[in-house]
Amino acid sequence: MESERIIKKYPNRRLYDTAISKYVTLEDICRLVKEGTKFRVLDAKSGEDLTRSILLQIILEQEEKGQPILTTDVLEEIIRAYGDAMQGFMSRYLEESMGFFLQQQKAMQEQMADLVRKAPMSVFAEMAQRNLSLWQSMQESLLESYGANSKDEEKD
Repeated sequence: MESERIIKKYPNRRLYDTAISKYVTLEDICRLVKEGTKFRVLDAKSGEDLTRSILLQIILEQEEKGQPILTTDVLEEIIRAYGDAMQGFMSRYLEESMGFFLQQQKAMQEQMADLVRKAPMSVFAEMAQRNLSLWQSMQESLLESYGANSKDEEKD
């Protein structure tokens, strides 16, 4: 079993990965999370565990890029949950919901990979046929909304 990696945070805000004896960035720590590597971030002087604050910092940076996961409404609801009697329940609920979501995502990916392995051409042919049918339906609806009938045009 791999032991937990220790990252030390120094007063100059630099992060030092003791496992590889090298300074790292938040992007490097984000990569560790995505790889499933267990780690803790400790204050180099006091030994205080700073892991949560570093993870929140990574989330903040990710939320500022592209399409955020946490909408304003979700953030407001999370803030409202603090101090509420249901705060502990909310934490467990979010954790279990995320776990369930990730399980479903993995199962879906495995099913799609299995489907493509078993009959790749038939899957793609079926998808192409569906897309063609949708396109034709959309085109007919568009023409009908402008007073033209695509079937009448085909006769000409």
